[in-house]
Amino acid sequence: MKNLAARGVNLVETKMSVGFTVKKKFVAALICGLIVLGAMVGVFGMTGTALALPLGGMGDFYVQFDKLEGKGFEMLPQIGETGNSDASPMVRNKIEEATVYNLLIYKDLKLPDGKWIRVNIKGTQPTEIHGLIQDARYIEANLQFSNLGIHEKNTDDYTKNWSQSAEKVTITNAKIVTDYLFQTMVKLQGAKISIESIDKPETIN
Repeated sequence: MKNLAARGVNLVETKMSVGFTVKKKFVAALICGLIVLGAMVGVFGMTGTALALPLGGMGDFYVQFDKLEGKGFEMLPQIGETGNSDASPMVRNKIEEATVYNLLIYKDLKLPDGKWIRVNIKGTQPTEIHGLIQDARYIEANLQFSNLGIHEKNTDDYTKNWSQSAEKVTITNAKIVTDYLFQTMVKLQGAKISIESIDKPETIN
């Protein structure tokens, strides 16, 4: 009986130890997800207006939308930080005012147990943005400009020796890999936030 009791105590202790380990992994995964989710929600707002908020330093995240109508567009080269590099070539887009339809932002995260999840923020209503700055390393979209101009300067700094500008821009069927996003003001009404399990992260080289 003493031996059985001793074995029983050992068995209970083992279960408690395993449970504690799983709990630690779960808490770590939850904290990681909440940090990223909090950053993304803080930038894009929940059901109202967010002011002057940057999103960067967290590696690649993805932006998709059906249509963007913008005023005061400017595009220029940029060197920026990604999840894998301190200085990667990018394109910086600036738009004074933009309305985005069917906006989806998502970020893939690796959990401590090696599995992956995807944090999604979806706008169910048109999203209004003022003072948009976005650094992108990949853009797939259809673009239409109004009064497009290309400007060049005689300088050794290639991030300043050329730029493009337009009074208006319309972007459709867009998918963008970005590492930095800033806006003076954003209105995102009726946002839907979800977390899903995925087999592996999305990668675009």
